[in-house]
Amino acid sequence: MTDTAPQPCDLLIEAGWVVPVVPHGVVLPDHAVAVSAGAIVAVLPIAEARTRFAAKETVSRPDAALIPGLVNAHTHNPMTLLRGIADDLPLMTWLREHIWPVEAAVIGPEFVADGMALSIAEMLRGGTTCANENYFFPDVQAGVYKKHGFRALVGAVIIDFPSAWAKSDDEYFDRACELHDAWRLDPLVGTAFAPHAPYTVNDANFERVRMLSDQLDVPVHLHTHETAQEVADSISLHGQRPLARLDRLGLVNDRLIAVHMTQLTEAEIHLCAERGVSVVHCPESNLKLASGFCPACALLKAGVNLAIGTDGCASNNDLDMFGETRTAALLGKAVANDAAGFSAFEALHAATLGGARALGFDARIGSIEAGKRADLVCVDLSQLETQPLHHVVSQLVYATGRQQVSDVWIDGVAKLRQRVLVDMDIDAIVANARQWRQRIAAIQR
Repeated sequence: MTDTAPQPCDLLIEAGWVVPVVPHGVVLPDHAVAVSAGAIVAVLPIAEARTRFAAKETVSRPDAALIPGLVNAHTHNPMTLLRGIADDLPLMTWLREHIWPVEAAVIGPEFVADGMALSIAEMLRGGTTCANENYFFPDVQAGVYKKHGFRALVGAVIIDFPSAWAKSDDEYFDRACELHDAWRLDPLVGTAFAPHAPYTVNDANFERVRMLSDQLDVPVHLHTHETAQEVADSISLHGQRPLARLDRLGLVNDRLIAVHMTQLTEAEIHLCAERGVSVVHCPESNLKLASGFCPACALLKAGVNLAIGTDGCASNNDLDMFGETRTAALLGKAVANDAAGFSAFEALHAATLGGARALGFDARIGSIEAGKRADLVCVDLSQLETQPLHHVVSQLVYATGRQQVSDVWIDGVAKLRQRVLVDMDIDAIVANARQWRQRIAAIQR
């Protein structure tokens, strides 16, 4: 005699299509995902799910695709408050003459916390459930992410000049270790070292980062090979290209999250593949700053793990991972001169599991598999902009706008229901952003 009583679960999400990402290239029509205690317990046909599970809550979205939450693998979310203040300028002019002076005048815990709230709301409405953060006051960032139940890897900035966060090399490292100790066991928020860039971090500090990264087994999140000028300056100052210098210092390994990577030789691409480096492609920021083009197709063909990031709103100017993924796919084809390169499935993989793998979160998120955490997104494909629906993943990558995200869960907890944010006051967030506009406008730039 067998027990046929339905199995209890917390949540059953029924969707017109489930796109699990693993197995690659698969779309499951009329499927459901069962969730208990924040974890995915089963992916199965809807008819079978209704028999097998007795859910406390059932969400039925017959016209939606259910996908893993998008992973923004590189961003500076407090800088959302700087959206649009210094557009249409090259990178170093943008940084040195505009961004850094404004930051020096406003940066602090209040600025960081308020920018985080604005960015989290924007990301949730666009289907992003995890971010890889790189900015000052990471302790404040971690607290805000935790408050809103948002998954994140928070980078402890290391840079060769004093800031509001730290005044000396030793203080940067002390604070980085304090951050790691405070958050190392948290289920939602992890930590990384975030040395800013090869042109702002000296050899001794890179060696300290490498030693601590090895000891603590945490990632290193780094801008590198962003512009041709960066490469030329490195050759002039160090006699080596930036990646060769990083390799000499022991940093080119499977803990390196290398961001931008627009200037790569074939040998450097293969070195990244051999060492397990993850590359984060930020196409829209790179295009806007005229920094160059990441060779996405060549990296994929070599076997490099590729992720996608928006960069910060000061250089993008949004946190739209649907738009970013579309741009990445299209640009990848153009750079490779290969219309078959960087397919829709490969692009979605980069925006989900590729990002999770870069952050070291791939055992927990990035695909819809039993045992993983329930970071899930429903995308409404019934709108005229995504009709007729011949190919679900093609529509998701090439035609879908972030405004079609209907529902979002992180760890099985609803964060967006039918386009309405849960426990976030949009009016208050917008009002706060506007007062920051007034404060920043008063600064002499």
